[in-house]
This record gives sequence, structure tokens and C-alpha cells, in this order.
Amino acid sequence: MQDQKPKPPAAAGEMLGHPKGLYLLFGTEMWERLSYYGMRGIFVLYLTSAATAAVFGWEQLSDKDLQDKALSYLGWYAMLVYLTPVAGGWIADNVWGQRRCIIVGGLLMMLGQFALGFPHSWLPDGTEIYFLWLGLALMIVGNGFFKPNISTMVGDLYDEGDKRRDTAFTIFYMGINIGSILGYLVVGWIGEKINYQLGFTIAGIGMLLGVILQLLKSQHYLGDIGQKPAARLGLKKSAVDKHKPLTPEERDRIKVILILGLFTVVFWTGFEQAAGSMNLFAKYNTDLHIFGFEIPASWLQMVNPLFIIILAPIMASLWVGLGDREPDSPTKFSMGLVFLGLGFVSMCGAALQIGDSETIKASPWWLVVAYIFHTVGELCLSPIGLSMVTKLSPLRYMSLMMGLWFAFIGIANKGAAEIGKLVGENGPLETFGGVALAAIVAGILLFFLRNKLVDWMHGAEEVHTEVKPTTKEEIGITADHEGTPPRHFSGD
Repeated sequence: MQDQKPKPPAAAGEMLGHPKGLYLLFGTEMWERLSYYGMRGIFVLYLTSAATAAVFGWEQLSDKDLQDKALSYLGWYAMLVYLTPVAGGWIADNVWGQRRCIIVGGLLMMLGQFALGFPHSWLPDGTEIYFLWLGLALMIVGNGFFKPNISTMVGDLYDEGDKRRDTAFTIFYMGINIGSILGYLVVGWIGEKINYQLGFTIAGIGMLLGVILQLLKSQHYLGDIGQKPAARLGLKKSAVDKHKPLTPEERDRIKVILILGLFTVVFWTGFEQAAGSMNLFAKYNTDLHIFGFEIPASWLQMVNPLFIIILAPIMASLWVGLGDREPDSPTKFSMGLVFLGLGFVSMCGAALQIGDSETIKASPWWLVVAYIFHTVGELCLSPIGLSMVTKLSPLRYMSLMMGLWFAFIGIANKGAAEIGKLVGENGPLETFGGVALAAIVAGILLFFLRNKLVDWMHGAEEVHTEVKPTTKEEIGITADHEGTPPRHFSGD
């Protein structure tokens, strides 16, 4: 007999119309994102600082070469962080299950942050660079175990066709961005104003808190979810069934994931300029005095997660309130790409303000406007993408497909680093203008492909289960909480 999909324990209850396990995953992801984004916010600034260059023997490099080296390190790190989830997803599907992978991944990332934060003065001369490589390697492997599996577990909290799933991923995405804000705020301040390596150590402590939370509360709120490898739950009638070929419908749905994955690469190649070229532009070409206070350059990246927290409930309410008029996933993706392009139009304004001058600084408000446009684009694309993967993937390949989705983002991160280097060669106006044009054109192209992609989804975005009175009440509570009136239903 086929195994039943695990469900959260009934005794755990619900909160605001969702299983309480959602908020446990929210909290675990929040601490992990504090660790990741805190480190990311100061990483290129750390590598381009005079003190770090002297320790690593890079002091003979020009400013441009030093920035290119820092972007290369960031690009390789960020790409591998998103590629290793393919292996981590496979291990979760077939060997360990999601929960064990999350714990192992969290511990490895914690150790990686501590390796980056290990004081240079405590190390023999010439060995400092090895701790940099060790720290990055541990965080890359740890992310591979962690990243695909916690997102998959959010989807596992809900039955197929449950209308709360998109809203759940948006709530989960708010946890990601609360962690991002705390990371930029705390780690960014400590790193830029006190000591970069102390900032990495604080990021490691944040990851430790996420692991402790998961260890203490997961059994009560998640029950058996994530305990067994998903492949054992999908098909267990016979050994032959485990190797059953994909059906035509499953193949079509996977094609949708792959095609939208290509457009995802375009989006994140532009979006991830935030940690690289836009971060360096903020540090060296932007007037960082706001209301008479000089802020750390990394704080400008905080605009994105701050506005996600502000806008995420509004966007979720908008999708719920539109009902049958809600745009399909490909349309939302195309909107995200256009908004990304508009953000880079604002960056072109910043580039025009400074011109060729080495003394004129751009207003920080150009970057603020750019990050707001990027935020709207992200909300149209990223949480919808996570939800779409859980809808379209065959159960026995769920974590693997989630890992593949993150691999697309990894390729984009490497591309982002290479494009970021063009700022030093061609100038910010030409580079940012090219990214704006590419994003808007890609968004328009995807809009014209949307109907075919919806056909290949074979109704995955439609309701597959009867909407019962209890479900109506839960959706109403959720919508109410997000600032929109409860939806009304006719009949059971």
C-alpha cells in the first residue's frame, strides 16, 4: 500500500489559520537568513578593506583589481551555495530525510562563520587565507543540506489544492526577510563599525540559535514531516515502482519548472547585484549621510527585506482578493522581471548624477528607489516560484527539484559577479542600463509564452479538493490577518 503523506500533529494546533509548524520553520529560517545575509552584506567590503588586503598579500592590487577579486570570491561562493542543494535535496529524498539534513546543514554553516571570524592575529602568518577558504567551503556544503529541505517542508504542511499554500510561502518569506534585516542591521553595523571578523562570529551565533530552535521544537510541531526520505513516501508498492518512468503530465510540469528556471536566472543575475556591484557603488560612490547620520553601506541592502515585510501581506492579500482573476504564475514572473528592470532604471539615474567625477557622490535615494522596485519584483517571482515547485514536482523528486530550482539561482549569482565586474570596465551607466533592458525584454517575452506554460501545468494551480466549512473558516482568518476581508464561499 502506498504510504500516506505525513501531516503535522493535530495536537500542535493552528495559529492565524495555518499549522503552527509553519511558524517553527519561519523561525528556523529567520535565524539562518540572519547568518547568511549578515555575512553577505559585509563580505565584499571585508575583502576590499585595506587591512584584509594586507593580511592576504593583496596590497599590491589596484582598487579595480581588488574589487574584481572580491566579486569573484562572492560569485563562486554564491553560485556553489545554490548548486549544492541539488545534492542536498537528493540525500534528503533518498537517505536522511529533510529534518536531519537541516540540522547537519545548520551546524556546518555555523562552523563556517566561526572559521571566517577566527582572529587573524591568532593564526600563523600565511595561513589566514586557508581559514577564508575553509569557512566558505563549510557554508557552501551546509547550505546544500539546509536550503532545499526547509522550503520543501513548508509545502508538506498542506494537502494538494489547499488554497493556503501560496499565502504560507509568503508568510515564510517574511521570516526570511526579518532575518535579513537583523543580519544587515546587527552584523553590518558590527562588521563595518567595529570589526569584520566579529561580524562573522555574530552571524555564526545566529545560525546556532536556529539549530537549537529546530532541535527543541520540531517533533512537537512537525511530527513525522521531514523524518523519512520522500522517495519512500511517494512510491512503495514494489521495487519496480521506485523506478517508474515519469508520466506525460509529469514531464510537462517539469518542463514548466525548467523554462521558468531560465527566466529566474535572468531575474537573479540582476537582483544579486545588491551584494556586489550595488554594494560597492554604495560604499564608494554614494553619499551615505541620511538625516545627518552616516550609515554603513551594507544598511542600504536592508531596504529590500524591510519593504518585503511591509509589502508581503499586501501582495498576499491582493492575490487572495482577486480570486478567479488572480494572475497565473508565469504572468507573475513576467511582472517581476519588469519591476527589476525599473529598479535598474533608477540605478542609471544614480550613475548619471555622478557622471565621470571621482568626487561627486550619488544620492542614496536612487538606491532606495531601486531596492523598492526590486522588492516588488521579488514578491512577484520568488515566493511564487517556491510554491510552484512544490505544486509541479513529482513527490518522489520533490527535494531534488527544489534543489534544481536553487541551482538556477546559483548560476545567476555567478553571472551577477561577472556582470558586476563590467561596472569597473564600462562604467555604471552602461552596465546598469544593459541589465534594465535585458530584464524588461525578458519579462515581455515571458508574458507572451504564459498561455502555453499554463497548459503544461495541467491544472496544478486549480483547486483539487473540496473546500469544506473548516477550510473556509481558515482561509477567512488568514485573509483577515493580512488586511483583506474574509473571502465568501457559496455552498460546501
